[in-house]
Amino acid sequence: MKRAKKSRKKYGGSRAGDIAIFVLLFLVGLFMLFPIYLSVVQSLKPSQELFLFPPKLYVMSPTGQNFTDLLNTASNMWVPFSRYIFNSVLVAVVVTVAQLLFSSSAAYVLAKGEFPGKKVLNKAIEVALLFTSSVMFIMQYMVMAVMGLIDTYLAITLPYIATPMGLFLMRQFMGQIPDAIIEAAKLDGAGHLRTCWQVVMPNVKPAILTLMIFAFQGAWQVTGYSFIYSEELKPLPTVMQQISAAGIARAGVAAAAVVITMIPPIVVFLICQSNVMETMAQSGLKD
Repeated sequence: MKRAKKSRKKYGGSRAGDIAIFVLLFLVGLFMLFPIYLSVVQSLKPSQELFLFPPKLYVMSPTGQNFTDLLNTASNMWVPFSRYIFNSVLVAVVVTVAQLLFSSSAAYVLAKGEFPGKKVLNKAIEVALLFTSSVMFIMQYMVMAVMGLIDTYLAITLPYIATPMGLFLMRQFMGQIPDAIIEAAKLDGAGHLRTCWQVVMPNVKPAILTLMIFAFQGAWQVTGYSFIYSEELKPLPTVMQQISAAGIARAGVAAAAVVITMIPPIVVFLICQSNVMETMAQSGLKD
């Protein structure tokens, strides 16, 4: 106890300060969880409770009718509901795996390789972080049209398999790995490919899992409105938006659609979340 008090005084801390930080983080956590809580509550409300004023933050008579109506509506479409789920899962898995593969490989070269134009490429990646996907939308459509990829699975997977954020994250983390480890691998006869996947990649596991969260979340939200026209190729978020776009009559169904759509990203985050803070706070390996 005395040692803990001395350590707290040494680093300028105090019990009151610790309590204040805890309370602040607790309030921030509640603020971030509130939208999720509100979505779940709205999805469980019967229609007569959805339009009460002032709105209530709890359910007086919980019901699962909104989810039943959602599934019934989805099952009456031209394509079976399972097809939409398959499309979303396919897009999410392909984009996530491909983004991890390409971002990790390119980041290793940019972080540990030496070649002409390396600094220019690194600066270009940093500049690309300033632009959102909507800025490139017209150019993406033109490229897809010329390549004949409109209304195919490639139209909703190819533009998302490489992102500046993923490449920047992996490059920054790989840059913290000591060069001595790379040189030792070369002395043992390992080439660049083996060094990347057997030496570097195991040391950047937290960054990989963090990128997995970002990649899966982005891929799961892909709608492909302007690229996909065939009903059998549409992902689940597109169908959910179509179902909930009927207005007030389907307010409860819309809330149920939101809950179903946000479940997979939350599950992936909970599986990988223990590594997120480690990625952001870890200072890297030391020589």
